[in-house]
Amino acid sequence: MRHCFYNETVGFFYNNSRKELSAHWRPKDVLVVALGLAVSAVVLLTNLLVIAAIAANRRFHYPIYYLLANLAAADLFAGVAYMFLMFHTGPRTAELSLKTWFVRQSLLDTSLTASVVNLLAIAVERHRTVLTMQLHSEMSAQRVVGLIFFIWAAALLLGLIPSYGWHCLCSLESCSKMAPLYSRSYLTFWAVSNLLVFVVMVVVYGHIFVYVRRKVARMARHTGAHPRHRDTMVGLVKTVTIILGAFVICWTPGQVVLLLDGLGCQSCDVLAVEKYVLLLAEINSLINAIVYSWRDNEMRNTFRRILCFPCPQNSKYAPTALKPNAAAERGPHSHNGHFTVDSSI
Repeated sequence: MRHCFYNETVGFFYNNSRKELSAHWRPKDVLVVALGLAVSAVVLLTNLLVIAAIAANRRFHYPIYYLLANLAAADLFAGVAYMFLMFHTGPRTAELSLKTWFVRQSLLDTSLTASVVNLLAIAVERHRTVLTMQLHSEMSAQRVVGLIFFIWAAALLLGLIPSYGWHCLCSLESCSKMAPLYSRSYLTFWAVSNLLVFVVMVVVYGHIFVYVRRKVARMARHTGAHPRHRDTMVGLVKTVTIILGAFVICWTPGQVVLLLDGLGCQSCDVLAVEKYVLLLAEINSLINAIVYSWRDNEMRNTFRRILCFPCPQNSKYAPTALKPNAAAERGPHSHNGHFTVDSSI
């Protein structure tokens, strides 16, 4: 029978994995915590604003915006999880019980997984609407709720698996370097799963990108093409480029580092970059709110109304009144019988 080490300390497993456990605050620890708390605070405020805007504006009560709200909730949860990590890292790590250490890691895994799976759901939803030239998906409210439930169920499953058995407490030789209580096989599974999701997203958004470029080229050959229709298509290309670029920059380094650790790469100094690649992944939770929301004109106007709510009506910061036909100008325009889609993906 295998011997398990349930009664050992966190320091025991860190020593086993040869991961340094500092007894005092070093300058780099202070820097990482300061940056982490700053990023977490901005992530919390930004995603709270997105959720408030979608709840307050009835024009956002459609499937794509429900998914955006769920993405904001996942990123909000990621901000909370990362803030919890910042208050339980550095010299404080040695003081953690095994249970608290697993809670710390499970919060991160669950929140980041929910964010990634939600990004995939949004990509698939936008693919369907863009190719059919619809403004909003015909998905029913029940299906949206079911999809959101599935996203969180998958995230919780992947986040809680290590706490309920997929760890190395009974197999010290399989412990990873970056997460000394996790089995390397779990890190490999988690990294490969996220990389597969990333590949699917690249394929989906790549198809949208190619489709939109061809559509713009065809419209350019017809002088009678509606300018707003063409501008919307160009906006879609820009948004797709931003989405893929941000996702690649923020997520790929962390997934590669996790995969290298999971595969047991002896020559790879994964510990030197682990905190920074995790911070980079957390920054994506801020970028999501900007890319998916701020590029939407109606969302920006809603943000201004929420932020200027306490402003006096005659203040120069108060939002200007909408023209009677402003809603129509922002609404969907038709061309050749088809509705254009907004520039947010």
